[in-house]
Amino acid sequence: MGRPRALVAVVAGAFLLAGCGSGPSQVGSAVIVGDRSVSLDQVQSMIDQAVRTQPYAQKLAREHKLDLLGREIVRQTVLHELTGRAAQKEGLVADQAKIAGLSAQENATPVGDTGQGDQIAVTQIVAKLRDRNEVASDVVLEGQLAQKYLPKLSVSADYVGISATSETDADARARAFDLAKQFAADPGKVQSTIQQAGQEAQQAQQTGAPGPGGFSDAGMTELFGASQYLSLAQTPLFGSAANSVVAFQARMPSKPDWYLFVIRARGTDKAVPADQEAQKPTDQQLTSIGTRLLQPYLGEAGLRVNPRYGVWDVVSMSLAPNLDATKGTVLPLSGAAAPAQQ
Repeated sequence: MGRPRALVAVVAGAFLLAGCGSGPSQVGSAVIVGDRSVSLDQVQSMIDQAVRTQPYAQKLAREHKLDLLGREIVRQTVLHELTGRAAQKEGLVADQAKIAGLSAQENATPVGDTGQGDQIAVTQIVAKLRDRNEVASDVVLEGQLAQKYLPKLSVSADYVGISATSETDADARARAFDLAKQFAADPGKVQSTIQQAGQEAQQAQQTGAPGPGGFSDAGMTELFGASQYLSLAQTPLFGSAANSVVAFQARMPSKPDWYLFVIRARGTDKAVPADQEAQKPTDQQLTSIGTRLLQPYLGEAGLRVNPRYGVWDVVSMSLAPNLDATKGTVLPLSGAAAPAQQ
């Protein structure tokens, strides 16, 4: 397919942030990030260009799926702007040799149907429509951001698992969202629920069947170091503020259960004592972790997405067609002020 894995990872990368006030107008805009506005016409122009030049985009047009391209254009725009904000705040300067190396690996081969699915194809198509040096710079900067924080990034959290029969188990998703709302509204329920969940999880291990509450796992005030949990480091568990509750399918694809984490503390300034050795991340993991570390910049960027492209899903750091299609939720705990991050 011609695109290096690291490059695909950052542009592939699971809150609708809306508002009004000063800055660019939402009228005629596809997306607004900070002071930058991308117009509906600009997005449509990129879609038209893709259909003219990319066989897979022509396939999407025949299948009436060009909305996938529109969402991907908006997503990559948002991540590019957040990457610039993070680099400026952190004093990161992209390694020009690495940028040149990644750019050199890019080729002009049109994106055809390789059987890997729509998302990989639209990611590649949109990246080809952008300046190759800009795309490579985003990859390099996100990797540098991950390398800076990975050794010292940690989260202390309570958690509970909810049994799910599949990735698309609607009942499990509904229970997870409902429990997240309960925790957010009444943090006093967390401890008793986790105690109940722990008892059910032990019984489930013995009997092989979930308990009446449907709980599959539980733990109190566990410390997670990002370098010891590279898969979790790519999730909102490590991108969300302290005093928030996060719900998502944490162990995909091996286990579809939903997990709720109540984040008690988030640290970025000292090495994490751990009972297991730090893992060496791949380039793909570094770029994915770097994408996750952009999450704290969403609020200050004042992100506004035109509803025709869906809603921003902070859990996937991407766009979902609607709220029912988001990959999870992140909610602040009532009565607790979340500290500033990074």
